[in-house]
Amino acid sequence: MRLNLPARFPFRLPQSTGGRIALALAVVYLVWGSTYLCVHVALGSFPPLLMSGLRNFFAGMGLFIFAVRRRPPWPRVEQVRNAALVGTMLVGLSSGMLAYGMRTVGTGTAAVMVATVPLFATVIAALAGRRIARGEWFAVGLGLVGIMILSHGDTAPGSAGGSLAILCGALFWAGGAHLAGRLSLPSDLFLSTALQIGLGGAISTFVAWVSGERMLELHFLPVVAFLYLMLIGTMAAYVAYGYLIRHTSPIIASSCMYVNPLVAVALGALLLAEPVTRSTVVATVVILSSVGLSFWFDYRRRARA
Repeated sequence: MRLNLPARFPFRLPQSTGGRIALALAVVYLVWGSTYLCVHVALGSFPPLLMSGLRNFFAGMGLFIFAVRRRPPWPRVEQVRNAALVGTMLVGLSSGMLAYGMRTVGTGTAAVMVATVPLFATVIAALAGRRIARGEWFAVGLGLVGIMILSHGDTAPGSAGGSLAILCGALFWAGGAHLAGRLSLPSDLFLSTALQIGLGGAISTFVAWVSGERMLELHFLPVVAFLYLMLIGTMAAYVAYGYLIRHTSPIIASSCMYVNPLVAVALGALLLAEPVTRSTVVATVVILSSVGLSFWFDYRRRARA
């Protein structure tokens, strides 16, 4: 990743690969951990699916301009179609269901539930024919126990439906990631990401409009939160994540699954006064342990291959 910054620009990217990896990890950890707080705030002026669609559509356009300036190989028609399909699942339906569920579910609880993505990925891989080791099934079962503890401890009105929506969002993300590994996508990482985000956001915006979602009365803080989600939470964080995918292992790149819930729980408690109950703490430990086990067993499987 090479960025040409103006001579007087006060910020300089680290020159070493290790420094850039550390910066990218910090961005992914902190920014994606803070997006749950910003989604909560943005829902004050934006309906959930429309917010997700517009956020990703405009961010995709920005990344597309950045990608085209690098003059990458132009994708084939079927690659654009595949990018639209993957993007609809990854950023359209997944982000939309997350925002929908967060109308009644706290930011920390939502982040812990999203951490179940690797567990859903294991189930999808099994359905697709990959042999799943006994330890991986144990990790999935442990994750389900954590979800039950989390759901039992949340007695807010509508939280059951909200939790189900968030889990569906995690399932859509896992399904989209599975398709991304199976379908032919544009060879350039930035162009592929831009098409996935932009086309997925465009389709989500269209679905939101057809289903009757309309903009609410705009307020200052929700608009600021939306701009943060678009510029920082999507554009900057996806570029950082793409850099990690290229220059580190999948285990390191996916380590945000451990850190994002902790950041979200902390921000929710500090800024929104969300209670951190015993059920939340226990469920967080159980779910993150299950995710850690799933990464470990996946690492061992790849090492033996």
